[in-house]
Amino acid sequence: MDNGIIGVNLSNPKGMVIGIQYKGVENLLEVGNAEDDRGYWDIVWNLAGSSGTKGIFDRLEATDFKVIVENDEQIELSFSRTYNSSTGGDLIPLNIDKRFVMLRNSSGFYSYAIYEHLKEWPAFIIDNTRIVFKPRKDKFHYMAVADKRQRFMPLPDDRKPPQGEALAYPEAVLLVDPIEPEFKGEVDDKYQYGCESKDARVHGWISTDPPIGFWHIAPTEEFRSGGPLKQFLTSHVGPTTLTVFHSAHYAGEDMVVKFGCNEPWKKVFGPIFIHLNSFPEGEDPLRLWQNAKEQMMAEVQSWPYGFLASEDFPKSDQRGTVNGRLIIRERYVSDEYVPASGAYVGLALPGELGSWQTESKGYQFWTRADQNGSFSLNNVRSGNYSLYGWVPNFIGNYQYNAFIAVTPGSDINVGELVFEPPRDGPTLWEIGIPDRTAAEFYVPDPNPKYINKLYVNHSDRFRQYGLWERYTELYPDEDLVYTVDLSDYRKDWFFAQIEDNKYAGTTWKIKFQLDSPDTHGTYRLRLALATAHAAELQVRLNDAQALPPLFTTGLIGKDNTIARHGIHGLYRLYTVDIPGGELVVGNNTILLTQASSNSPFVGIMYDYIRLEGPLTSKIFAVEVKCMKQDALED
Repeated sequence: MDNGIIGVNLSNPKGMVIGIQYKGVENLLEVGNAEDDRGYWDIVWNLAGSSGTKGIFDRLEATDFKVIVENDEQIELSFSRTYNSSTGGDLIPLNIDKRFVMLRNSSGFYSYAIYEHLKEWPAFIIDNTRIVFKPRKDKFHYMAVADKRQRFMPLPDDRKPPQGEALAYPEAVLLVDPIEPEFKGEVDDKYQYGCESKDARVHGWISTDPPIGFWHIAPTEEFRSGGPLKQFLTSHVGPTTLTVFHSAHYAGEDMVVKFGCNEPWKKVFGPIFIHLNSFPEGEDPLRLWQNAKEQMMAEVQSWPYGFLASEDFPKSDQRGTVNGRLIIRERYVSDEYVPASGAYVGLALPGELGSWQTESKGYQFWTRADQNGSFSLNNVRSGNYSLYGWVPNFIGNYQYNAFIAVTPGSDINVGELVFEPPRDGPTLWEIGIPDRTAAEFYVPDPNPKYINKLYVNHSDRFRQYGLWERYTELYPDEDLVYTVDLSDYRKDWFFAQIEDNKYAGTTWKIKFQLDSPDTHGTYRLRLALATAHAAELQVRLNDAQALPPLFTTGLIGKDNTIARHGIHGLYRLYTVDIPGGELVVGNNTILLTQASSNSPFVGIMYDYIRLEGPLTSKIFAVEVKCMKQDALED
């Protein structure tokens, strides 16, 4: 494909991108790699019944080539592979159609793929699928993921022995003798550059000689799984730049796509836009990032594209709109209804409350409500959906009580919806901010031996390697103790409850006072978790040895957030009933034990903790109402 601005060479019939010509450079892709290791789609899958998140790696080599569109305005190519049951378990039971599109006067090209599973084909699972490009390592040295997350990067050779030394897992490498001495002593780890789906719109690499940018642009998140907060890999040392459409990262086996027998399925992944840009010699090459963001906005405004040839991709007039208003009524705090300002509202396949977090077979459409709580979900594919939501600063999930059937051209107004966050009494005390992350808690400085310079004095300091090791240094003799009204969660609540260096589990204490507990009432402890990995959280009151505990989650989570430098994985909310008769006058202690142990990465991150009292005092309820209203106004 060539439009006079950019040329793209693809292997026939495999459909691998083997070369990209631009601005006099014969090939922007790594010529030292094999032709099938430069630009490709891939998938990790396994047979039904397999456990874990590892599987069979397939670069989706096509067997048939076809020109779909060829005129003065565009070209669209198809590289496809049809499943044949006679191959047995050697190939994933999917029809694969990889498409590549180039437009006239465009400084880039588009790619999307259609996966199809027929009803009579075998059951199987998908762990991961993505599109990957590997630019030339002799030219692309500067990487940009966001405005405040960009830097010159080490070379891939620096990760190999003896230049690099593997740390606790293969992805993390200490650069002990890198080719460029400025990187000596730093840690490189691809997970340090992950992004939430809602923020992963544009990322890539810059060459300074000549000044050229190589960018992945995703104009929408509708084809990604897991909702707007799902974290995905972006760009990392290689240089590598990719768009991940589905993965189990930060979610574990709950995120694996499982297909049973007699289950037909078809999904369009993409398109994404591979954008190239350049500036004349002498100009600041870092301005290419600003230009890439401008191009990203142009792609967003052009969505859904009208030029794609596949009937499986609906144009704008084949889609619908859903709008409404979300308001909040929080019982025992206020009788008033307040707008759900900034609420996340979305459509996903019908499921249970909060199931959108692990939904992975369909499409999802999300937006943020305005200050009035009004929202509009535009360009929604036809289908049957549930409407979901949640509101920052409030716990819990919202789900509309009816399915929403979107048809071509439909404009559905669901009216005024009421979200009642979980609450059964006034707040006695709270720890943290209910924002589904642990970012507000204490994140320590990293060990000086394991620094990534990008994250020094950075708002994302939690992305530094090895922070889990700092807990034992801060609490060598006794686990964390938090005293209500005296402690400050920003300084005194460690961001993750993890193992000590003996892998013996940990017990955190929350101390608080009650002058006159209601011995006949029921208090409720709300535990909102930002993530969990192979953990068991046990709750006790005043007695660390009490058996059985007052509450246990059982073994939960395979998010692996701690090792992968995230600040959240899957959101979990638990309510623990505390009989008033078990509380005492004066000092009380809630003990939170993370009982599972065998790895430094086992643990949990809290989002928010709240103790609610029985509704026994109207005066107290009025005081809490005023405090909550003041907080909303702030």
